Amino acid sequence: MTIRRISLPLLVALALAGCANGDSAGAPAPAPSAPPASSAAPVPTEESASVKPSAGTTTLTGTIAAGVEPNCLLLDDHLLIINDPEQRAAAKPGASVTVTGRVEQGMMTTCQQGTPFIVATLRAN
Repeated sequence: MTIRRISLPLLVALALAGCANGDSAGAPAPAPSAPPASSAAPVPTEESASVKPSAGTTTLTGTIAAGVEPNCLLLDDHLLIINDPEQRAAAKPGASVTVTGRVEQGMMTTCQQGTPFIVATLRAN
């Protein structure tokens, strides 16, 4: 009988302590609150803040070389990022080309060499 008298208040105290700390097993989690509306410009995310495009357009002329990894094309010390399928088909190792575009410092690639260069136009010489 003595054990029941001591253990019941102890269990109630432990249950209440758990509820007070927000560790209730059956209670739903509170809904996240919406951020206050603001007319200020959006704050850049960590991802967008790490990629800093350079200002302006750059023109490069030279011979395309194959990178160490498959499908990686280099022009001088620039890694060519070509999104247009027609331009991509014309960009072959050994081809003499003139490209315009912009450098993307900090852009993540799988090629592991060269400074990423986003190609806007590509012309065979």
